Amino acid sequence: MPSPSSNLPNHQPLAGQLVVFTGKLSSLGRKDACALVARLGGATADDVNAKTTMVVVGAEGFGPAPAVSAVGEDAPRERSNKLKRAEELNAEHGAQIHILSEDEFCRLANVPSPETLKRQYHATRDLLVRYRALRDDHIRYMVKCGLIRPVLRTNADTFFAFADLGAIKQANDELESGISFRSVVRTLTASRHGQLAFDFRLDAAPAKIITLRRPPVDRALRTPQGAPSTSRDAAKLADRLAATVHDTALAEDYFRAGSALDDGDDANLEKAAAAYRKSLECDPYLVAALINLANIHYSRDELAEAQALYERAIALESDFFEAHFNLGNIYHDLNRFPEAQACYSEALRLNPLYADAHFYLAVTFEKMGLSQDARPHWRSYQQLAPQGEWVELAKEFSE
Repeated sequence: MPSPSSNLPNHQPLAGQLVVFTGKLSSLGRKDACALVARLGGATADDVNAKTTMVVVGAEGFGPAPAVSAVGEDAPRERSNKLKRAEELNAEHGAQIHILSEDEFCRLANVPSPETLKRQYHATRDLLVRYRALRDDHIRYMVKCGLIRPVLRTNADTFFAFADLGAIKQANDELESGISFRSVVRTLTASRHGQLAFDFRLDAAPAKIITLRRPPVDRALRTPQGAPSTSRDAAKLADRLAATVHDTALAEDYFRAGSALDDGDDANLEKAAAAYRKSLECDPYLVAALINLANIHYSRDELAEAQALYERAIALESDFFEAHFNLGNIYHDLNRFPEAQACYSEALRLNPLYADAHFYLAVTFEKMGLSQDARPHWRSYQQLAPQGEWVELAKEFSE
């Protein structure tokens, strides 16, 4: 069940309250709801009487689903006897029974409301609407087989995280193509360690710098740590500036040699890395060499080394979008999604037309349970990469 997340461990917002629930709760089961009330200082009862102080109306309502009237408006649901009794006591005897919706109760108890859960996760009922070839029993069997794992079960629905949508979508597509569900399960079981969890790590190609640009004027007047020097240090460095021109030119030559070798062929990677290191020996502040060398470490899954190089590059010159995007990939791989979001957002501030940054920011928002924030970036990816590898996925999630 959802857990209270109050910052005050002894906070009891329901102290002294006698709570009655009516209707079907959407966010949690009735037993869990009663336990939550007790934990927050209140008590529960089955019937409404003069001692009742609060009635919580379940989000699922009462009776049949509302019908649509001739003017297009939903007809009101039938009210429960408990709700009617609470209204009578309030009207006839001046009782002070607070009637709360389930959303209002969730906010008071500091647990996720039904609407919050729908924004963060994907409800089974919504998945069955989106993926028409799947049935509820298919979903249940996939859970039983361990192909997908619910993140939350409530009284009204079962919720799944974004990571499970790969398997769900694959099952739907194969069923639509006429494959039997038994064969679908066998295929999913065989490939469950592959791309089913939408783990985009293997497809996250780091942004590479191809063309050198002139460094900022004050770069030579910085200490080795990248901080502005004192005026005395600046004068000394200025005296040595002429002597470093040749080294900078040589560094750029090594960089170009490394870039030519850095063609995606594993056989050339070590030579490319050696050329980038030579470049940095000649000019430790050549940010392009730092970033491309970090890319090689990243391709080898040497994340700590790559992260250190990207961070140094950003400390020296913060306006290379490549460094921010690539550092975001590392944070994404480490499941540090808030940091990844910040990096991708900064990369897009510097280069709003970089399609991959929109894509990975959308994925990151989805994994954080922020689907609404992801949608603009799904749409941007579609516009910027209409033939992109993930454009169909972007179309699906931008709706």
